[in-house]
Amino acid sequence: MIVVAREQYQAALDELRAAVVALGEMAIDQLEDGLRALETGDADLAREVIDGDGAINDRYLAIEDECIDLLALQQPVASDLRFVAASFKICTDLERVGDLATNLGEYALSTDGNAGEPDVQAIGEDARDQLRAALDAYQHGDAAACRTVAARDDDLDALCQRASERVVRDLLEREAGDDAWASERILDDVSRVLLTLRDLERVGDHAVNVAARSLYMLESDSELLY
Repeated sequence: MIVVAREQYQAALDELRAAVVALGEMAIDQLEDGLRALETGDADLAREVIDGDGAINDRYLAIEDECIDLLALQQPVASDLRFVAASFKICTDLERVGDLATNLGEYALSTDGNAGEPDVQAIGEDARDQLRAALDAYQHGDAAACRTVAARDDDLDALCQRASERVVRDLLEREAGDDAWASERILDDVSRVLLTLRDLERVGDHAVNVAARSLYMLESDSELLY
């Protein structure tokens, strides 16, 4: 009877891991679609991204309930407790990535496409790759990969900083060379690009959070948590 109970408990832990990974895949898909909508100005795709946020929220709440049930009914200890607690925190970060993808969809509705902003797409791909690497590290229990994700975040931050500075520099050059530089459309475009870069940098921050929680789950090591 004890063996059966333990098997059921382990199955519940495995289901939790799979649910978190599935939520992460949903968030990554939303991020990719948001970037594509922003690049192409595809209004239908942008609306799909915005509408899809509800599904991510629902999945997040279901995982939250699953974690609470495991903590309350099974009272896990040691490594199992760290796993459930980390999963609980990780799904919060993944839900927030979904919110940031929704922002991209909203930005896409206000533009005809940002083909002239290649930095945004390249940085978006880097942020996506960082999130996927963090999710893989969680799924496969890879401590070394957790540390790699954290180390890469400085590179992403630097890319966002340089791109933001370039956008502002271009705006100032327009001011110097064109009396009509401050048209509402130009300012809207600059604001949109800066907000997009900010949101992509935050995706990277959430990827680091996923990696940090995963590392704590694996090794009880809090070095990346602060």
